[in-house]
Amino acid sequence: MKTLSPAERRLLKARAHLLRPVVMIGSGRLSAAVVKEIDTSLKAHELIKIRVTDDDREARIALLGEICSRTGATAVQHIGKILIVYRANPEALATARKKRPARKQPRRTKQSYQSE
Repeated sequence: MKTLSPAERRLLKARAHLLRPVVMIGSGRLSAAVVKEIDTSLKAHELIKIRVTDDDREARIALLGEICSRTGATAVQHIGKILIVYRANPEALATARKKRPARKQPRRTKQSYQSE
């Protein structure tokens, strides 16, 4: 699990502010299907919110650690029943760089040689 610098953590918190929870964990706890869904969501989005319905704070903290260890993600924030998790996707970064269009050259305007 990678540790984040305070600046990286602050940027990720700002990005996650507008996100909605993608995965909800109920009384069934952390099953293999839930871990698979978290992994799939991390591949697609890199940064996700997870809602936990459990009322025990210590259980939520332990759950966050288990999610991070099983998926290779990094915990960004834990507020109440919301967990924010980040895992960098190098494939998405490489494709984003490839898809970026080339910068257009500025259009040259015609010069007027008429006297004003």
